[in-house]
Amino acid sequence: MKEKMKDMTSGSPFRLLIYFALPLMIGNLFQQLYIIVDAAVVGQGVGLNALASLGAAEWLNYLILGTIMGFTQGFSIRLAQNFGAKDQKALQKTMAASITLSIILALVILFLSQLLLRPLLLLLNTPSHIILGAEQYLRILFGGIPFTTLYNLCAAVLRALGNSKTPLYAMITASAINIILDCLFVFGFSWGIAGAAAATVLAQAAAGVFCLLKVIRLSFLRPNKEDFRGNRSLKFALLKLGLPMAFQNVIISVGGMVVQAVVNGFGMLFIAGFTATNKLYGLLEVAATSFGYAVVTYVGQNYGASQFPRIRKGIKVGILFSFAASGIIMLLMLFLGKIFLYLFISRENPSEASATVEIAFRYLMVMSVCLPTLYLLYTYRSALQGLGNTIIPMLSGGTEFVMRVGVALLLPLAIGEDGIFYAEVAAWIGADLILIPAYYRSLQKLDKSSFPLTKTSK
Repeated sequence: MKEKMKDMTSGSPFRLLIYFALPLMIGNLFQQLYIIVDAAVVGQGVGLNALASLGAAEWLNYLILGTIMGFTQGFSIRLAQNFGAKDQKALQKTMAASITLSIILALVILFLSQLLLRPLLLLLNTPSHIILGAEQYLRILFGGIPFTTLYNLCAAVLRALGNSKTPLYAMITASAINIILDCLFVFGFSWGIAGAAAATVLAQAAAGVFCLLKVIRLSFLRPNKEDFRGNRSLKFALLKLGLPMAFQNVIISVGGMVVQAVVNGFGMLFIAGFTATNKLYGLLEVAATSFGYAVVTYVGQNYGASQFPRIRKGIKVGILFSFAASGIIMLLMLFLGKIFLYLFISRENPSEASATVEIAFRYLMVMSVCLPTLYLLYTYRSALQGLGNTIIPMLSGGTEFVMRVGVALLLPLAIGEDGIFYAEVAAWIGADLILIPAYYRSLQKLDKSSFPLTKTSK
Protein backbone atom coordinates (compact mmCIF):
# COMPACT_ATOMS: atom_id res chain seq x y z
CA MET A 1 0.00 0.00 0.00
CA LYS A 2 3.02 2.32 0.18
CA GLU A 3 4.23 2.99 -3.37
CA LYS A 4 6.21 6.10 -2.31
CA MET A 5 3.44 7.18 0.04
CA LYS A 6 4.37 8.21 3.60
CA ASP A 7 3.13 6.39 6.68
CA MET A 8 3.15 9.01 9.47
CA THR A 9 2.16 6.65 12.30
CA SER A 10 5.77 5.95 13.28
CA GLY A 11 8.99 7.94 13.45
CA SER A 12 9.89 11.41 14.72
CA PRO A 13 6.88 13.78 14.57
CA PHE A 14 9.18 16.75 14.02
CA ARG A 15 10.97 15.13 11.09
CA LEU A 16 7.78 13.78 9.54
CA LEU A 17 5.92 17.09 9.73
CA ILE A 18 8.80 19.25 8.51
CA TYR A 19 9.78 16.92 5.66
CA PHE A 20 6.14 16.62 4.59
CA ALA A 21 5.50 20.38 4.83
CA LEU A 22 8.67 21.57 3.05
CA PRO A 23 7.66 20.40 -0.46
CA LEU A 24 4.21 21.89 0.12
CA MET A 25 5.76 25.21 1.15
CA ILE A 26 7.91 25.28 -1.96
CA GLY A 27 4.89 24.31 -4.08
CA ASN A 28 2.76 27.01 -2.47
CA LEU A 29 5.53 29.53 -3.06
CA PHE A 30 5.39 28.69 -6.76
CA GLN A 31 1.59 28.99 -6.65
CA GLN A 32 1.92 32.38 -5.00
CA LEU A 33 4.52 33.28 -7.60
CA TYR A 34 2.05 32.89 -10.43
CA ILE A 35 -0.61 34.79 -8.46
CA ILE A 36 1.90 37.58 -7.92
CA VAL A 37 2.95 37.49 -11.56
CA ASP A 38 -0.72 37.77 -12.58
CA ALA A 39 -1.10 40.90 -10.48
CA ALA A 40 2.28 42.32 -11.48
CA VAL A 41 1.69 41.80 -15.20
CA VAL A 42 -1.79 43.33 -14.97
CA GLY A 43 -0.66 46.22 -12.75
CA GLN A 44 2.40 47.04 -14.87
CA GLY A 45 1.06 46.11 -18.29
CA VAL A 46 -2.56 47.25 -18.08
CA GLY A 47 -2.70 49.81 -15.24
CA LEU A 48 -4.08 50.62 -11.80
CA ASN A 49 -7.71 50.29 -12.93
CA ALA A 50 -7.03 46.71 -14.01
CA LEU A 51 -5.24 46.00 -10.71
CA ALA A 52 -8.28 47.34 -8.87
CA SER A 53 -10.45 45.00 -10.99
CA LEU A 54 -8.40 42.07 -9.72
CA GLY A 55 -9.05 43.28 -6.18
CA ALA A 56 -12.79 43.47 -6.80
CA ALA A 57 -12.66 39.90 -8.11
CA GLU A 58 -10.55 38.47 -5.30
CA TRP A 59 -13.11 37.42 -2.70
CA LEU A 60 -15.57 36.10 -5.27
CA ASN A 61 -12.77 33.94 -6.61
CA TYR A 62 -12.00 32.73 -3.09
CA LEU A 63 -15.69 31.96 -2.57
CA ILE A 64 -15.58 29.44 -5.41
CA LEU A 65 -12.07 28.14 -4.74
CA GLY A 66 -12.74 27.84 -1.01
CA THR A 67 -15.90 25.82 -1.61
CA ILE A 68 -14.05 23.36 -3.84
CA MET A 69 -11.08 23.14 -1.47
CA GLY A 70 -13.34 22.61 1.53
CA PHE A 71 -15.12 19.62 0.02
CA THR A 72 -12.01 17.97 -1.39
CA GLN A 73 -10.06 18.46 1.85
CA GLY A 74 -12.97 16.96 3.75
CA PHE A 75 -12.94 13.90 1.50
CA SER A 76 -9.19 13.51 2.07
CA ILE A 77 -9.61 13.28 5.86
CA ARG A 78 -11.45 9.98 5.44
CA LEU A 79 -8.74 8.79 3.05
CA ALA A 80 -5.99 9.64 5.56
CA GLN A 81 -7.83 7.74 8.30
CA ASN A 82 -8.32 4.70 6.03
CA PHE A 83 -4.64 4.80 5.08
CA GLY A 84 -3.57 5.02 8.73
CA ALA A 85 -5.79 2.01 9.51
CA LYS A 86 -4.20 0.05 6.57
CA ASP A 87 -7.65 -0.65 5.10
CA GLN A 88 -7.21 -0.88 1.32
CA LYS A 89 -10.82 -1.76 0.49
CA ALA A 90 -12.09 1.22 2.46
CA LEU A 91 -9.58 3.41 0.59
CA GLN A 92 -10.93 2.28 -2.78
CA LYS A 93 -14.56 2.85 -1.79
CA THR A 94 -13.75 6.27 -0.37
CA MET A 95 -11.90 7.16 -3.56
CA ALA A 96 -14.85 6.13 -5.72
CA ALA A 97 -17.31 8.17 -3.65
CA SER A 98 -14.96 11.17 -3.68
CA ILE A 99 -14.71 11.07 -7.48
CA THR A 100 -18.50 10.92 -7.90
CA LEU A 101 -19.15 13.77 -5.48
CA SER A 102 -16.40 15.93 -7.01
CA ILE A 103 -17.84 15.62 -10.53
CA ILE A 104 -21.28 16.67 -9.30
CA LEU A 105 -19.75 19.50 -7.28
CA ALA A 106 -17.79 20.87 -10.26
CA LEU A 107 -20.84 20.94 -12.55
CA VAL A 108 -23.11 22.61 -9.99
CA ILE A 109 -20.56 25.28 -9.06
CA LEU A 110 -19.73 25.97 -12.72
CA PHE A 111 -23.41 26.65 -13.48
CA LEU A 112 -24.11 28.78 -10.39
CA SER A 113 -20.93 30.84 -10.68
CA GLN A 114 -21.70 31.94 -14.23
CA LEU A 115 -25.34 32.63 -13.40
CA LEU A 116 -24.76 34.72 -10.27
CA LEU A 117 -21.52 36.53 -11.13
CA ARG A 118 -22.92 39.85 -12.35
CA PRO A 119 -25.50 40.22 -9.55
CA LEU A 120 -22.82 39.53 -6.93
CA LEU A 121 -20.46 42.14 -8.37
CA LEU A 122 -23.29 44.68 -8.27
CA LEU A 123 -24.16 43.65 -4.72
CA LEU A 124 -20.54 44.33 -3.70
CA ASN A 125 -20.84 47.96 -4.81
CA THR A 126 -18.11 47.40 -7.42
CA PRO A 127 -17.26 50.78 -9.02
CA SER A 128 -18.51 51.18 -12.58
CA HIS A 129 -15.03 51.78 -14.04
CA ILE A 130 -13.70 48.41 -12.83
CA ILE A 131 -16.77 46.13 -12.86
CA LEU A 132 -16.38 45.11 -16.52
CA GLY A 133 -12.77 44.08 -15.97
CA ALA A 134 -13.64 42.11 -12.83
CA GLU A 135 -16.52 40.34 -14.60
CA GLN A 136 -14.42 39.44 -17.62
CA TYR A 137 -11.62 38.08 -15.43
CA LEU A 138 -13.94 35.95 -13.29
CA ARG A 139 -16.02 34.54 -16.16
CA ILE A 140 -12.87 33.10 -17.71
CA LEU A 141 -11.51 31.95 -14.35
CA PHE A 142 -14.79 30.24 -13.40
CA GLY A 143 -14.86 28.52 -16.78
CA GLY A 144 -11.90 26.52 -15.49
CA ILE A 145 -13.76 25.17 -12.43
CA PRO A 146 -13.54 21.51 -13.65
CA PHE A 147 -9.75 21.85 -13.81
CA THR A 148 -9.64 23.51 -10.38
CA THR A 149 -11.69 20.65 -8.92
CA LEU A 150 -9.49 18.05 -10.60
CA TYR A 151 -6.31 19.54 -9.15
CA ASN A 152 -7.70 20.05 -5.65
CA LEU A 153 -9.11 16.52 -5.44
CA CYS A 154 -5.96 14.80 -6.74
CA ALA A 155 -3.64 16.95 -4.63
CA ALA A 156 -5.76 16.34 -1.51
CA VAL A 157 -5.70 12.58 -2.15
CA LEU A 158 -1.93 12.55 -2.53
CA ARG A 159 -1.41 14.63 0.61
CA ALA A 160 -3.70 12.32 2.58
CA LEU A 161 -1.45 9.40 1.63
CA GLY A 162 1.69 11.26 2.68
CA ASN A 163 2.83 12.39 -0.78
CA SER A 164 3.64 16.09 -0.71
CA LYS A 165 6.18 16.04 -3.55
CA THR A 166 3.84 15.49 -6.50
CA PRO A 167 1.74 18.62 -5.67
CA LEU A 168 5.08 20.48 -5.50
CA TYR A 169 6.11 19.34 -8.98
CA ALA A 170 2.61 20.18 -10.24
CA MET A 171 2.86 23.73 -8.88
CA ILE A 172 6.31 24.25 -10.36
CA THR A 173 4.97 23.16 -13.75
CA ALA A 174 1.86 25.32 -13.41
CA SER A 175 3.88 28.36 -12.33
CA ALA A 176 6.21 28.11 -15.32
CA ILE A 177 3.25 27.77 -17.71
CA ASN A 178 1.38 30.65 -16.08
CA ILE A 179 4.32 33.07 -16.15
CA ILE A 180 5.12 32.32 -19.80
CA LEU A 181 1.46 32.62 -20.88
CA ASP A 182 0.91 35.76 -18.77
CA CYS A 183 3.70 37.56 -20.58
CA LEU A 184 2.61 36.19 -23.97
CA PHE A 185 -1.11 36.94 -23.59
CA VAL A 186 -0.85 40.34 -21.88
CA PHE A 187 2.33 41.87 -23.32
CA GLY A 188 2.53 39.91 -26.60
CA PHE A 189 -1.12 39.58 -27.65
CA SER A 190 -2.43 42.60 -25.68
CA TRP A 191 -5.34 40.59 -24.27
CA GLY A 192 -5.30 42.58 -21.03
CA ILE A 193 -6.96 41.17 -17.93
CA ALA A 194 -8.60 38.39 -19.96
CA GLY A 195 -5.15 37.13 -20.94
CA ALA A 196 -4.11 36.87 -17.28
CA ALA A 197 -7.25 34.85 -16.50
CA ALA A 198 -6.72 32.51 -19.47
CA ALA A 199 -3.12 31.89 -18.41
CA THR A 200 -4.27 30.94 -14.91
CA VAL A 201 -6.89 28.49 -16.21
CA LEU A 202 -4.41 26.74 -18.50
CA ALA A 203 -1.84 26.53 -15.70
CA GLN A 204 -4.43 25.04 -13.36
CA ALA A 205 -5.38 22.47 -15.99
CA ALA A 206 -1.75 21.42 -16.32
CA ALA A 207 -1.44 21.02 -12.53
CA GLY A 208 -4.60 18.93 -12.40
CA VAL A 209 -3.50 16.57 -15.16
CA PHE A 210 -0.04 16.25 -13.58
CA CYS A 211 -1.51 15.08 -10.24
CA LEU A 212 -4.12 12.89 -11.94
CA LEU A 213 -1.43 10.90 -13.75
CA LYS A 214 0.19 10.13 -10.39
CA VAL A 215 -3.09 9.12 -8.72
CA ILE A 216 -3.96 6.78 -11.62
CA ARG A 217 -0.69 4.92 -11.10
CA LEU A 218 -1.51 4.06 -7.47
CA SER A 219 -2.92 0.55 -7.92
CA PHE A 220 -3.92 0.14 -4.26
CA LEU A 221 -6.11 3.23 -4.55
CA ARG A 222 -7.77 2.40 -7.86
CA PRO A 223 -11.50 1.67 -7.42
CA ASN A 224 -13.36 -0.90 -9.51
CA LYS A 225 -16.89 -0.62 -10.92
CA GLU A 226 -18.46 -2.12 -7.80
CA ASP A 227 -16.88 0.57 -5.64
CA PHE A 228 -18.89 3.23 -7.49
CA ARG A 229 -22.23 1.55 -6.85
CA GLY A 230 -24.41 2.49 -3.91
CA ASN A 231 -22.39 3.66 -0.93
CA ARG A 232 -24.95 6.27 0.05
CA SER A 233 -23.89 6.12 3.68
CA LEU A 234 -20.26 6.63 2.70
CA LYS A 235 -21.10 9.59 0.48
CA PHE A 236 -23.15 11.07 3.28
CA ALA A 237 -20.20 10.60 5.66
CA LEU A 238 -17.89 12.36 3.19
CA LEU A 239 -20.34 15.23 2.83
CA LYS A 240 -20.49 15.50 6.63
CA LEU A 241 -16.73 16.03 6.57
CA GLY A 242 -16.57 18.25 3.48
CA LEU A 243 -19.67 20.41 3.86
CA PRO A 244 -18.64 22.12 7.12
CA MET A 245 -15.18 22.84 5.67
CA ALA A 246 -16.70 24.27 2.50
CA PHE A 247 -19.24 26.28 4.49
CA GLN A 248 -16.43 27.58 6.70
CA ASN A 249 -14.65 28.92 3.60
CA VAL A 250 -17.91 30.36 2.25
CA ILE A 251 -18.48 32.23 5.52
CA ILE A 252 -14.93 33.57 5.43
CA SER A 253 -15.29 34.66 1.81
CA VAL A 254 -18.64 36.38 2.43
CA GLY A 255 -17.00 38.30 5.26
CA GLY A 256 -14.20 39.22 2.89
CA MET A 257 -16.74 40.42 0.33
CA VAL A 258 -18.31 42.72 2.93
CA VAL A 259 -14.85 44.12 3.61
CA GLN A 260 -14.31 44.55 -0.13
CA ALA A 261 -17.62 46.39 -0.42
CA VAL A 262 -16.42 48.83 2.26
CA VAL A 263 -13.04 49.20 0.54
CA ASN A 264 -14.79 49.87 -2.78
CA GLY A 265 -16.17 53.07 -1.26
CA PHE A 266 -12.69 54.50 -0.55
CA GLY A 267 -11.65 55.19 -4.14
CA MET A 268 -9.48 53.63 -6.80
CA LEU A 269 -6.06 54.28 -5.18
CA PHE A 270 -7.14 52.72 -1.90
CA ILE A 271 -8.61 49.70 -3.74
CA ALA A 272 -5.36 49.25 -5.68
CA GLY A 273 -3.22 49.53 -2.51
CA PHE A 274 -5.46 47.14 -0.62
CA THR A 275 -5.28 44.70 -3.54
CA ALA A 276 -1.48 44.90 -3.72
CA THR A 277 -1.16 43.85 -0.08
CA ASN A 278 -3.75 41.09 -0.47
CA LYS A 279 -1.65 39.69 -3.31
CA LEU A 280 1.16 39.35 -0.75
CA TYR A 281 -1.24 37.71 1.74
CA GLY A 282 -0.48 34.36 0.15
CA LEU A 283 3.22 34.84 0.89
CA LEU A 284 2.43 35.74 4.50
CA GLU A 285 0.47 32.53 5.07
CA VAL A 286 2.31 30.16 2.72
CA ALA A 287 4.15 28.32 5.50
CA ALA A 288 0.97 28.18 7.61
CA THR A 289 -1.19 26.59 4.90
CA SER A 290 1.55 24.08 4.03
CA PHE A 291 2.12 23.06 7.62
CA GLY A 292 -1.65 22.89 8.08
CA TYR A 293 -1.88 20.26 5.33
CA ALA A 294 0.91 18.33 7.06
CA VAL A 295 -0.94 18.47 10.39
CA VAL A 296 -4.21 17.23 8.86
CA THR A 297 -2.46 14.24 7.29
CA TYR A 298 -0.35 13.50 10.37
CA VAL A 299 -3.28 13.72 12.81
CA GLY A 300 -5.64 11.87 10.45
CA GLN A 301 -3.28 8.91 9.95
CA ASN A 302 -2.41 8.66 13.66
CA TYR A 303 -6.07 8.97 14.57
CA GLY A 304 -6.90 6.11 12.20
CA ALA A 305 -4.13 4.05 13.81
CA SER A 306 -5.27 5.04 17.37
CA GLN A 307 -1.84 6.58 18.08
CA PHE A 308 -3.18 9.39 20.28
CA PRO A 309 0.02 10.29 22.20
CA ARG A 310 1.72 10.98 18.86
CA ILE A 311 -0.98 13.54 18.06
CA ARG A 312 -0.01 15.58 21.14
CA LYS A 313 3.67 15.51 20.17
CA GLY A 314 2.90 16.61 16.62
CA ILE A 315 0.86 19.62 17.69
CA LYS A 316 3.64 20.76 20.05
CA VAL A 317 5.90 20.79 16.99
CA GLY A 318 3.22 22.78 15.16
CA ILE A 319 3.07 25.45 17.87
CA LEU A 320 6.86 25.94 17.85
CA PHE A 321 6.82 26.09 14.06
CA SER A 322 4.05 28.71 14.10
CA PHE A 323 6.03 31.17 16.19
CA ALA A 324 9.33 30.59 14.38
CA ALA A 325 7.97 30.82 10.82
CA SER A 326 5.67 33.79 11.44
CA GLY A 327 8.51 35.68 13.13
CA ILE A 328 10.85 35.21 10.17
CA ILE A 329 8.19 36.26 7.64
CA MET A 330 7.26 39.29 9.75
CA LEU A 331 10.87 40.54 9.70
CA LEU A 332 11.12 40.01 5.93
CA MET A 333 7.99 42.09 5.32
CA LEU A 334 9.09 44.86 7.68
CA PHE A 335 12.35 45.33 5.78
CA LEU A 336 11.41 44.33 2.21
CA GLY A 337 7.66 44.98 2.07
CA LYS A 338 7.78 48.13 -0.07
CA ILE A 339 10.05 46.47 -2.61
CA PHE A 340 7.50 43.66 -3.02
CA LEU A 341 4.59 46.09 -3.26
CA TYR A 342 6.16 48.08 -6.10
CA LEU A 343 6.09 44.88 -8.19
CA PHE A 344 2.34 45.39 -8.65
CA ILE A 345 2.21 49.12 -9.17
CA SER A 346 3.18 50.99 -12.31
CA ARG A 347 5.33 54.09 -11.73
CA GLU A 348 4.00 55.80 -14.83
CA ASN A 349 2.33 58.32 -12.49
CA PRO A 350 4.82 58.69 -9.58
CA SER A 351 2.47 60.52 -7.22
CA GLU A 352 -0.29 57.93 -7.63
CA ALA A 353 2.19 55.08 -7.29
CA SER A 354 3.68 56.55 -4.10
CA ALA A 355 0.25 57.11 -2.52
CA THR A 356 -0.86 53.59 -3.41
CA VAL A 357 2.27 51.98 -1.95
CA GLU A 358 1.92 53.94 1.30
CA ILE A 359 -1.64 52.63 1.72
CA ALA A 360 -0.54 49.09 0.92
CA PHE A 361 2.45 49.20 3.29
CA ARG A 362 0.36 50.37 6.26
CA TYR A 363 -1.96 47.40 5.71
CA LEU A 364 0.98 45.03 5.28
CA MET A 365 2.53 46.12 8.59
CA VAL A 366 -0.69 45.49 10.54
CA MET A 367 -0.96 41.94 9.19
CA SER A 368 2.75 41.14 9.54
CA VAL A 369 2.98 42.11 13.21
CA CYS A 370 -0.05 39.96 14.06
CA LEU A 371 1.01 36.99 11.93
CA PRO A 372 1.58 34.51 14.84
CA THR A 373 -2.17 34.47 15.51
CA LEU A 374 -2.80 33.32 11.92
CA TYR A 375 -0.22 30.56 12.16
CA LEU A 376 -1.70 29.20 15.39
CA LEU A 377 -5.13 29.28 13.72
CA TYR A 378 -3.93 26.96 10.95
CA THR A 379 -2.23 24.55 13.37
CA TYR A 380 -5.20 24.07 15.70
CA ARG A 381 -7.82 24.08 12.95
CA SER A 382 -5.91 21.44 11.00
CA ALA A 383 -5.52 19.29 14.12
CA LEU A 384 -9.29 19.30 14.71
CA GLN A 385 -9.95 18.48 11.05
CA GLY A 386 -7.52 15.58 11.20
CA LEU A 387 -9.49 14.23 14.16
CA GLY A 388 -12.57 14.24 11.93
CA ASN A 389 -14.07 17.29 13.63
CA THR A 390 -15.06 19.76 10.92
CA ILE A 391 -17.90 21.36 12.89
CA ILE A 392 -15.75 23.42 15.29
CA PRO A 393 -13.61 24.79 12.42
CA MET A 394 -16.87 25.75 10.69
CA LEU A 395 -18.02 27.57 13.85
CA SER A 396 -14.67 29.33 14.00
CA GLY A 397 -15.36 30.51 10.45
CA GLY A 398 -18.58 32.04 11.77
CA THR A 399 -16.60 33.84 14.44
CA GLU A 400 -14.20 35.08 11.78
CA PHE A 401 -17.17 36.44 9.85
CA VAL A 402 -18.57 38.34 12.84
CA MET A 403 -15.20 39.82 13.80
CA ARG A 404 -14.17 40.69 10.23
CA VAL A 405 -17.48 42.32 9.31
CA GLY A 406 -17.94 44.06 12.66
CA VAL A 407 -14.50 45.68 12.56
CA ALA A 408 -14.82 46.55 8.85
CA LEU A 409 -18.14 48.32 9.36
CA LEU A 410 -17.44 50.05 12.68
CA LEU A 411 -13.74 50.82 13.08
CA PRO A 412 -13.41 53.04 9.96
CA LEU A 413 -16.14 55.20 11.43
CA ALA A 414 -13.96 55.79 14.49
CA ILE A 415 -10.42 56.07 13.08
CA GLY A 416 -10.91 56.51 9.34
CA GLU A 417 -10.20 54.27 6.37
CA ASP A 418 -7.17 52.64 8.05
CA GLY A 419 -9.61 50.92 10.39
CA ILE A 420 -10.35 48.42 7.62
CA PHE A 421 -6.81 47.06 8.00
CA TYR A 422 -7.67 45.51 11.38
CA ALA A 423 -10.63 43.47 10.12
CA GLU A 424 -8.47 40.54 9.04
CA VAL A 425 -6.46 40.45 12.27
CA ALA A 426 -9.63 40.56 14.36
CA ALA A 427 -10.94 37.56 12.40
CA TRP A 428 -7.77 35.56 13.18
CA ILE A 429 -8.01 36.32 16.89
CA GLY A 430 -11.71 35.41 16.99
CA ALA A 431 -11.04 32.04 15.35
CA ASP A 432 -8.18 31.27 17.76
CA LEU A 433 -10.48 31.85 20.71
CA ILE A 434 -12.74 29.07 19.39
CA LEU A 435 -10.19 26.60 18.02
CA ILE A 436 -7.58 26.43 20.78
CA PRO A 437 -9.91 25.50 23.66
CA ALA A 438 -11.81 23.07 21.40
CA TYR A 439 -8.61 21.21 20.50
CA TYR A 440 -7.59 20.70 24.14
CA ARG A 441 -11.11 19.59 25.07
CA SER A 442 -10.91 17.00 22.28
CA LEU A 443 -7.63 15.71 23.68
CA GLN A 444 -9.14 15.36 27.14
CA LYS A 445 -12.00 13.32 25.74
CA LEU A 446 -9.58 11.05 23.86
CA ASP A 447 -7.64 10.50 27.07
CA LYS A 448 -10.79 9.32 28.83
CA SER A 449 -11.73 6.79 26.17
CA SER A 450 -9.94 3.92 24.49
CA PHE A 451 -11.89 4.66 21.28
CA PRO A 452 -11.83 7.84 19.16
CA LEU A 453 -14.96 9.87 19.75
CA THR A 454 -15.30 10.84 16.10
CA LYS A 455 -14.14 7.56 14.61
CA THR A 456 -15.86 6.85 11.33
CA SER A 457 -16.89 3.35 10.37
CA LYS A 458 -14.88 1.67 7.64
